[in-house]
Amino acid sequence: MVTPTEQGNPWIRRFHPRPDSDVRLVSLPHAGGSASFYYPLSAAMPASVDTLTLQYPGRQDRRTEPCLTSIAALADKIVPELLPWTDRPLLFFGHSMGATVGFEVARRLERDHGVVLAGLIVSARRAPSAKRDEKVHQRDDAGLIDEMRSLNGTDARLLDEPEILRMALPVIRADYEAAETYRYEPGPKLSCPITCVVGNDDPKVTPDEAKMWADHTEGPFEFKVFEGGHFYLTDHQADIIGLLAKHAAAARG
Repeated sequence: MVTPTEQGNPWIRRFHPRPDSDVRLVSLPHAGGSASFYYPLSAAMPASVDTLTLQYPGRQDRRTEPCLTSIAALADKIVPELLPWTDRPLLFFGHSMGATVGFEVARRLERDHGVVLAGLIVSARRAPSAKRDEKVHQRDDAGLIDEMRSLNGTDARLLDEPEILRMALPVIRADYEAAETYRYEPGPKLSCPITCVVGNDDPKVTPDEAKMWADHTEGPFEFKVFEGGHFYLTDHQADIIGLLAKHAAAARG
């Protein structure tokens, strides 16, 4: 097995290395999001959990790289980057688009490499098999900004800064294209447990769409609802950290 290292790896951020940890948590950002979104989560996780956060192309220190507009392409690129880190139990936590990316990475790890996750925790995202016909990525810039405002995941002041918008909108558009053009291809169910967490006022996922995640695992399924919208987790950070820590403890056995 290749020795795991985040040095020089554009895909992985390890903000708080914990080399003696028992479990690794892999965090996957939402559409338009970057690795830094999970910095507070990484800092708050117990010493027994080593947190790896993915950095997709096209943002922050990868801003000169072209964005990927396909979930499958993202998953194909991520799998080899994570293989060196599979010497310990892996938990995945993906928010919104990150949930779908995490699911597809988990499928590839299990199918092609025999790596079964200790758990997949998906947030604010409908199940892969719950299809919606959405075309936000085809809107003009004003329409894309309206979408960002409606989800309350971006500081409204930033949406009024032309230079920030110039850098952010192509990334957001590419990620929305990836999320909206994704089509689930039927295949074997995952073996790992799946936990789905949503906000009770999220316009991007209904309870029925979220509960369909149960159809994608042979293992246990858990469904949790918090007060809030698409970015409910910013108001429930302590609860999410507690949930992840609980799953990490279970993974240690």
